[in-house]
Amino acid sequence: MGLAACDKLKTNGAKIQFIELDLLKPETIEKAAATVEQEYGRLDILINNAGIIDSEDGLPSKTAINAVEKAMATNFVGQLRVTQAMLPLLKQSKEASVVNVSSGLGSLKLNGEENTPYSEVKFLGYSASKAALNIMTVHFAYELRNTPIKVNSVCPGYTATDLNNNQGTQTIEEGAIETVRLALIGSDGPNGKYSDRHGSMPW
Repeated sequence: MGLAACDKLKTNGAKIQFIELDLLKPETIEKAAATVEQEYGRLDILINNAGIIDSEDGLPSKTAINAVEKAMATNFVGQLRVTQAMLPLLKQSKEASVVNVSSGLGSLKLNGEENTPYSEVKFLGYSASKAALNIMTVHFAYELRNTPIKVNSVCPGYTATDLNNNQGTQTIEEGAIETVRLALIGSDGPNGKYSDRHGSMPW
């Protein structure tokens, strides 16, 4: 799949390189970081965009424990491993950006209030993993606050992707707007924020 995506981008003139990285295989994360270091010496932008919802995820009284474990392993723990592995390379950049692609389903406020777009959607494993990703954003932003590295969370919105069987109400291009904006910020950009393309999101 990755190679096919690279080939498609190359036909449009993009200069791109495929590097295998499996969030459930730590050795591929370490190898990917080593490849980036060898080929480029630094990393300017890291976008953590993993997201799975297991078919057995759901209400807390009914969700399968292994569904929660899978979501946490991919959507949170794997992305923590990647960020740790890539951090030395990010520190070599004059101004670097880390964008953690979260979800409104990871917002405690939006999940807890009635009549929000997220209040009736209950996938315990997925929501918990995205909430954990948000706190990872807050902690990394604090740790790196005196560096040129900015760390932020993004809610792409209900985007038509394989994750929701393409039932989302906005296009991939629309869903990527805020991620791209934060990926390209400079050293004077926001740090430790949570937003979508319409503005600030509540944690």
